[in-house]
Amino acid sequence: MNFSATLRPILAALLLAAAPLATVSAASPATAAVAADNAAHPSFTVKVVGKGQPMLLIPGLTCPGAVWDATVAHYQKQYQCHIVSLAGFGGQPAATNTTAFLQGVRDQLLGYIKTQKLNKPVVVGHSLGGFMGLWLSTTQPEAVGPLVIVDSLPFMAAIQNPNLTAEAAKPMAEGMRQQMGKGKMPMPAQRQMVSSLVTDTARVTQLARWGQDSDPATVAQAMYDMMTTDLRADLSRIQQPALVLGAWAAYKQYGSTKESTRAIFAQQYAKLPQHRIEMSEAGRHFLMYDDTQWFLAQTDAFLKQHAVARK
Repeated sequence: MNFSATLRPILAALLLAAAPLATVSAASPATAAVAADNAAHPSFTVKVVGKGQPMLLIPGLTCPGAVWDATVAHYQKQYQCHIVSLAGFGGQPAATNTTAFLQGVRDQLLGYIKTQKLNKPVVVGHSLGGFMGLWLSTTQPEAVGPLVIVDSLPFMAAIQNPNLTAEAAKPMAEGMRQQMGKGKMPMPAQRQMVSSLVTDTARVTQLARWGQDSDPATVAQAMYDMMTTDLRADLSRIQQPALVLGAWAAYKQYGSTKESTRAIFAQQYAKLPQHRIEMSEAGRHFLMYDDTQWFLAQTDAFLKQHAVARK
């Protein structure tokens, strides 16, 4: 058994990503309108920045939307960025009911796209956010535009065993849910864990803080939902092109190579009709932090190639 294959889902289970908060400009009418409509989607809030074609940015587990601040700064002159923060993550108030939490997020996001009349928005998602982008697309292929998937897989539980089914994954996922739901990780342990996922020490400190500010029950349920949902077969329904950006350097010490990690991605995304997989040379899990210029260059080129025509 490859230890790195066992370790990776455990590390990915605690995606304690965050960024220092950027200065927020005065709310635009669009921002105010979205804020007023937040009651329609209790599983998340949205901040709107910029103008142009719509772009939906979805963070990973325990991340608020601020994880995308640098990305938004890069794209806000070309895109109207709809920045999602999930309930219970990174200091956001927890939802009243977390049963089937991620399915609720999926359905409410699709509702948000419809009510806001977003024309095939680009979806950029990191880890859990990437999984959510895939789920939106398999559920309503016509609702969203090009996908940028940042270090995420359609069935995380099957990294070690490609033949694993969602049903067979439930005992493992339940054990993880119970363990994660017991309470917050001690700060020293949290810092040590997240240090393997990002290289910048300042980011590590902020990561751990966001993890401390997240609701354990919500995080545990979200992780359970993702571990027991297998999207691999449904990828064939996705109509839009997808850019899949992968990381492997964080797992090098456990025997992973760029080639072995790419093989896992290739296997999981085999049924996705239009996709390209690119692997970062040195970035860890948070590629938008660790390999920023590469991440932006890859995304820029992809979006230029697959721009959605205006109505």
